[in-house]
Amino acid sequence: MTPIDVDLAILGAGPTGLYGAYYAGVRGLTVAVIDSLPEVGGQITAMYPEKPIYDVAGFPAVLGRELVDGLRKQADRYHPIYLLDQRAEHLQPVHDPTGHRFQVTTSANTEIRARAVVLTCGIGTFKPRPLPAGDGHLGRGLTYFVRNLSEMIDTDVVVVGGGDSACDWALALEGSARSVTLVHRRDTFRAHSATVTALRNSSIEVLTNAQVTGISGIHCVEQVEVVQGSVSHIRPAQRVIAALGFTADLGPVRSWSVDLRDNRHVVVDTRMQTSADGIYAAGDLTEYPGKVRLISVGFGEVATAVNNAAASIDPAATVFPGHSTDQDPATTEPQRVNV
Repeated sequence: MTPIDVDLAILGAGPTGLYGAYYAGVRGLTVAVIDSLPEVGGQITAMYPEKPIYDVAGFPAVLGRELVDGLRKQADRYHPIYLLDQRAEHLQPVHDPTGHRFQVTTSANTEIRARAVVLTCGIGTFKPRPLPAGDGHLGRGLTYFVRNLSEMIDTDVVVVGGGDSACDWALALEGSARSVTLVHRRDTFRAHSATVTALRNSSIEVLTNAQVTGISGIHCVEQVEVVQGSVSHIRPAQRVIAALGFTADLGPVRSWSVDLRDNRHVVVDTRMQTSADGIYAAGDLTEYPGKVRLISVGFGEVATAVNNAAASIDPAATVFPGHSTDQDPATTEPQRVNV
C-alpha cells in the first residue's frame, strides 16, 4: 500500500483533533486525522451526542452532536483526510528526502508519513463500567450511553450513577419522560454543585444510599428493584441508563517514546511539544502544572500545538498565524507555508 504523505498527522478525531485539523488548514498544512471510532467526535459522539454542553465559549448551551457537526464543517473547508475505524498502532521516526519525519501505521495497515504529529487521543480507548444487575439486558432497555433522547419520550426511566453524566441525563429527561428516578449508591454526588442543586429542585425522584439490585422483563426491561438501606423498592422502568463511568486505556501511546505522568497523561511544554521533538499533544491527554481538562482548554492547546508544528516544519514560518479577520472570507483554500 502506498503511504499517505501529509504535513501533519492528528491522532484523535474528538473536538480537540477536529479543531486542530481546522487550524492545520489555516496554516496551509495538509493533514490526516486518525481515530479508532467509526465517526468523528470522540467521546461526545460515542457517549453524549444529545447532551447540552455549557462551557464552550460563545455558546450558552450547545448539544454535543451540534458542536461536533460545527467543528467538522469548520475543518472540512481545508479537506483533511479522515482515517476512521482504525487505531494508530505504531508511531516511529523515518528519514527520507521528502522531509517526512514520522510514520504512523494503523490497525488497518494504513501507513501515513508526516512531518509532525499531534496527539489528541484524549483518555485513549474507553469502556463503560457495567451495571452488575444489568446482565443480559443491554440493548433491551439498558444502555450506557444515550444516543437519542427521543427514544426516552413517555417512558419510565431509571438513571444509575452520581456523576455529571447521570445527573445531566436525568435533568435532560425531566418533562419528556413519563417519570425519572435517579439511583446513587452514596449520599454525596460527584457532579457540579449547580447541577446537584438543579436536581434537588426538580421533580426527579432521587434515591441516595441505594443500588439497583435487579432488572426484570421478558423481552425488554419492565421494572427494576432498588435496595435503599433495608428497604426494597420496585420501580416501573422501560429504560435504564447506567452512567457509572468508564475505564480508559492509552494503548500503544505508552510505547511511543514520549514521557508519561502516572502512565495516563503525556507531559508537554509550553509549545505543547512532548519529550519527543516534532510530536505535540493537546486536550485531555496532556499534563503540565496547572492543567485543567476542559474542551475549551483543548481548543487553545491544539492551536498552540499546530502553530508551533507549522514553525518546526518550515523554519521561515512564524508561530503566530495572524488574525482570522485578516483573511479573505471568499477564499476557500489556505495559504500554504513553504514545506
